[in-house]
Parts: sequence; C-alpha cells; structure tokens
Amino acid sequence: MGLICAVTFQRQGRLYYADPGSLTPAVGDRVLYPTDDGPEVAEVVWAPQWVSEDLGGLPVLAGPAGAEDLDRAEVSRKKRAAARVAARKLIREHDLPMKISGIDYVHDANRTTIYFTAPHRVDFRALVRDLSATLSGRVELRQLSARDEARLTGGIGSCGRELCCSTFLVDFEPVSVRMAKDQDLPLNPLRISGACGRLMCCLKYEHPLYQDFVSEAPEIGSSVETPDGAGTVVGHSVPSESVALAVVLTLAACASSSGNGFDTVALHRDQPIAASTVIDALRAHGFTVRIPG
Repeated sequence: MGLICAVTFQRQGRLYYADPGSLTPAVGDRVLYPTDDGPEVAEVVWAPQWVSEDLGGLPVLAGPAGAEDLDRAEVSRKKRAAARVAARKLIREHDLPMKISGIDYVHDANRTTIYFTAPHRVDFRALVRDLSATLSGRVELRQLSARDEARLTGGIGSCGRELCCSTFLVDFEPVSVRMAKDQDLPLNPLRISGACGRLMCCLKYEHPLYQDFVSEAPEIGSSVETPDGAGTVVGHSVPSESVALAVVLTLAACASSSGNGFDTVALHRDQPIAASTVIDALRAHGFTVRIPG
C-alpha cells in the first residue's frame, strides 16, 4: 500500500505523481514539487489516495506553496510570455524555419529554455546571442522531435481522450507496423498514426495480449473438433478470447407433401448456431426433419 497524489504545472498539462508525505492537499491547492532546478509551484489535480501497489521512488512534496512562491511563479509566467514574443519576432528577422513549441524559465538561475521544432537542423547561434541580449539572461534552444512536440503541446487523440504522452507516459517505447498487423488493424496511416504523425503509442498496450492469444489458440485454417462436429478455424477474436469456426452440418430431411425419400441438406455457418435453430428453419419451409443416428 502507498499514498499517492498527482499535480500539474499547467492546466490540462501532463500529470506528475508524488508522495504527499505529511501533507493532505485538496484538489486545486498549490504545492511545491521537487525538480532538478529546485521546488516549483504545481497544482494538485488528484488528492492523496491509497493505492494497492507499493510505488517506491516517487518524489515527496516539499510543502504547500507560500505567498513568496506564488509571486515567483507569477514572475516566471510573465518571463515565459515575454520570451515567446521575443523569440517569434527574432525568428522572423533571422528568417529561420523554426516553430516555438514551449518555453521554460528558471527564476533562480535566470535561464530561459526555448523548445522548438524544425524540418532539419538549424544554425541558431546568432539567434541565441540576440535572445540573450533581449531577455537579459541565459538562453538555451532545444530542438524537439515530433513525439516530444506532441507531449509538450498536448491534444486530443482519435479515441477522444487526451494524448497519452502528455498525461502519463514517461518514456516512448518502440512501436512498429508489425504490431498493427498482429492486431488486424487497417494499415491506413490516418488510422494508426497519432497527433505527432508517428505510429500511435497505444498500439503497444494490447500487443502482448494478441501475442499470448495467438500462441495458445489454434491457427486459422486448422481443423478442430466441436460438440457439433468437425470444424475449421476461420478467425480469431482476441477481446472475447474466442475463435470463429466454419462447421458443416449434415441433416436428413424429406418433404412432408411428397414422402418420396430423403434429401441431404448441407449447412455452412461461420457463427455458432444451435441445432434446434437449424431444424426450426427447415420445418418453417415445409420439411419434416429427422437427424439420423
């Protein structure tokens, strides 16, 4: 058992989990979350709760945010806004193919970090010098990949929920087209690509279940025995942990009006059908049905 809460540094932003320690913050309270650059003001979006798993190694909240901490956070917010405006202006002046994705400002070190995307590597040395002079402080520029940009900016996925990378994912695990094939998904890039234009991270979530099912279930095309007789596997349904079978039933039937012997009727089905259902269907068409044996 462990006590855990979640905070965020900006509304609708990524969630950061922490050990509340001796604190009992409520949703909406401002607390100090430990970072590499010192405690930062964050907002509680998930009040402390006990969880069944023992989650060790979580950062412990440094305490509630005081008036001085809130003033420093407001100064940082204004610095970030000013840096965004200055960066966009200077990028246009230097005619660089850059797009600003995010701004970070460390108050104690007077350091501004600007995250950007570009179609290729960019020589931004002159831009850094102008930004440092304009902002009167140290400036760092970091180029992001497509996945990192989606994590930083956030958005809504095709499932209707917020992007996994901007809410709870910590690392990006490798995703391949093979995972989509194993899950019988259409290989249309528009269907299996995320907001970043790369393969959706969620393809990784259920892939192990598909691998385990395929390793245990009979292969498609193989013959199996069922209570209704021999059948052939024609499909797999991993969510329901079942297989679809094609079973041939042979029934002896005669026309009730003629009485001139029996005809053999072959029925092919891809879904399970009770024998009584087949018999009732034949009788509805005027046949007298007898099952031999």
